[in-house]
Amino acid sequence: MENTSEENQEQSQEKRGCFECCIKCLGGVPYASLVATILCFSGVALFCGCGHVALTGTVTILENHFSKITSDHAMLTDIIQLMQYVIYGIASFFFLYGIILLAEGFYTTSAVKELHSEFKTTICGRCISGMFVFLTYILGVAWLGVFGFSAVPVFLFYNMWSTCAAMKLPMANLTNVDSICVDVRQYGIIPWNATPGKACGSTLGDICNTSEFYLSYHLYIVACAGAGATVIALLIYMMATTYNFAVLKFKSREDCCTKF
Repeated sequence: MENTSEENQEQSQEKRGCFECCIKCLGGVPYASLVATILCFSGVALFCGCGHVALTGTVTILENHFSKITSDHAMLTDIIQLMQYVIYGIASFFFLYGIILLAEGFYTTSAVKELHSEFKTTICGRCISGMFVFLTYILGVAWLGVFGFSAVPVFLFYNMWSTCAAMKLPMANLTNVDSICVDVRQYGIIPWNATPGKACGSTLGDICNTSEFYLSYHLYIVACAGAGATVIALLIYMMATTYNFAVLKFKSREDCCTKF
């Protein structure tokens, strides 16, 4: 009987030890950084993937309907190809940067909570945390510009879509439909000498009914939403890294805990 009771006590202690170990490990997870990483990966994937395909569709629409001469939109084509290469670089950079920030979140959280003896705050560690705070702030401001820039094609495609919708109204049928036009030259996308440069009436309606227009319009919307999600993720990163850096800096003065 004594042996049985001792075995039961040992088993209960082992279970309690495993439970406490699991709770301790879960306490060291940087939940905010984890959420920000998932949101950042999702936003960058949407922005890069949808933006790349939407840019290709835009070139197709311009070549088929607004600029029949290749030399008129040659510069725009080169810029779009350059932007597509930049998209590849953005996707690769943020994939690595998100992993690094998540690893830095695990390090700072464990160091602040002193969950493991091997995690100690050092001057080098605090400098690295400060560098990530500064870099994340810079990237956050930059992505605000990217988010604003990604809204421009959404605005242009929405104007074209709303014009096509206006032609389908009963009042539009009573007037001259050919007088309703969309001139993309006024947006500076193609030069003023580009031919035809604008689409009117039934031609404009045919453009709005093409699969390229429909797909590009919605992909631009999704890409803009992805850029917004990335901005939110960077804001979460900024709050998490700033808080962790402040706690690590003043840790010797005050006993602080963090879940970031």
